[in-house]
Amino acid sequence: MMGRQEPPQEKLFSYHVNLSDRVRKDHPLQNVVKFINFDFLYNEVKDSYGQNGNVSVPPPVILKMMFLLFYYNVRSERELVETIPERLDWLWFLGYNLDDEIPNHSFLSKARARWGVDTFRTFFERIVVQCVEAGLIEGSKLFIDAILIDADASNNSVVDRHSLKRYLNKSYLRLEKSLEDADEKNTSK
Repeated sequence: MMGRQEPPQEKLFSYHVNLSDRVRKDHPLQNVVKFINFDFLYNEVKDSYGQNGNVSVPPPVILKMMFLLFYYNVRSERELVETIPERLDWLWFLGYNLDDEIPNHSFLSKARARWGVDTFRTFFERIVVQCVEAGLIEGSKLFIDAILIDADASNNSVVDRHSLKRYLNKSYLRLEKSLEDADEKNTSK
């Protein structure tokens, strides 16, 4: 006998929903959570916040959102924030539950303005260095114009912090420009 699916009825309560069980064990963000520590941010930005007023979005969540923006090549902060509730893996990565309210996209540009471009660049570099140290980035292949090329160097010589910073600065400047352009487009609407 063929089964039929009844029209969905929203549950009043969701019990036994554990997002970590919904994210597959070989998901790329599993390694990021396992090896990358975003909590260094609390000490780095503590002077940027006052003692009174509204409670901010936790700084590690902001940096994790920026990480998702880079990693998944999301076009804008607005699109990122609109997509987060749809992605169980992103909710889990950010430490949110299904019922948590996702902040407005504007807090990301406010954080960039509050912390400054140089500070964001430093955070970006620290995260990439942690990825290299954890073996999440190996450097054995180079991607240029979407063509895969074997690197003509040993793995040990590719991971040079000074060279890495030079390439990261270029990438970060491109991303920063695209985010600023998107902010200008959104404010001019």
